[in-house]
Amino acid sequence: MAFPVTRLRRLRRSEQFRSMVRETRLTPESFVYPLFVCPGEGVRKEVRSMPGVFNLSVDEAAKEARQTYSLGVPSIILFGLPEKKDEVATGAWADDGIVQQAARAIKREVPNLIIMGDVCLCEYMSHGHCGIVRATGGPQSLGAAVAAPPAAGTDYEIVNDATLELLARTSVSLARAGVDIIAPSDMMDGRVGAIRKALDQAGLVNTPILSYAAKFASGFYGPFREAADSAPQFGDRRSYQMDPANVREAMREIELDIEEGADMIMVKPAMPYLDVIAAARERFDLPLAAYQVSGEYAMIEAAARNNWIDRERVMMESLVCIRRAGASIILTYFAKDAAKLLA
Repeated sequence: MAFPVTRLRRLRRSEQFRSMVRETRLTPESFVYPLFVCPGEGVRKEVRSMPGVFNLSVDEAAKEARQTYSLGVPSIILFGLPEKKDEVATGAWADDGIVQQAARAIKREVPNLIIMGDVCLCEYMSHGHCGIVRATGGPQSLGAAVAAPPAAGTDYEIVNDATLELLARTSVSLARAGVDIIAPSDMMDGRVGAIRKALDQAGLVNTPILSYAAKFASGFYGPFREAADSAPQFGDRRSYQMDPANVREAMREIELDIEEGADMIMVKPAMPYLDVIAAARERFDLPLAAYQVSGEYAMIEAAARNNWIDRERVMMESLVCIRRAGASIILTYFAKDAAKLLA
């Protein structure tokens, strides 16, 4: 019995046909390029586990930002590597902090570039956690902060409300330095509300918040922790980042952040959590971002360098899949390379 050629295959015969009926399209305008800023001058140090990604001094970060913008990528997100760390993350909220310096320099160089500022404390804390640490049962205040690992057998916890004070202080400092969008990634309860209140009280009512609303306790962050020197010195982050098994909880996290004043929401990581992105897109109307994190980038780069995959094809396929799942904004270390291919 003969079967006719299906209608679907008729529209796949050539690139011209495939392009005509393509449902999901990428543009450089949807990308955000992450930059790691470090002390010094003329510094461009490649991250060992992330080929093609660098720790950059402020002057080099400004050059990188200018090139990124010239490729049609409208936004970057800044992460800082401070000269010194302490138990209250001073480098995060100090007016002369490394990200604050970079934001001012980049705004002078590329005034129309949108700068996002990651608001978390792990890179600035001596212990590498995302908030104030105290021994369980101790006072819940900034004065209770500890820098050293707890003594053997001593339980510790991240103090939520004292941490909110530092996150709010950091957000105001970054916005005053020229950061256009505040992006809290700490996963403390109530952080969006605290940051919104602090920004409004400082007269920064037009500064939007992009909340890392569903940030999972993922094994895909390893290369980032090398790039940002932010690995915890004891314990892990599973008491405040989300369990990878939970999607309904992710929807509750997103809903709470929207109620507290988030202007945009984010899911992180991206590719292992495409179902979460799709569920968020189905349920919420706010602009939705997804972060293609360091481990996702590193795996593609490693496989490509071993000639196991076609780098450009897999890179673009991965980004299309994130976009297809519903993310309108993609934070990706591939931003510049993808923009070049889309030009």
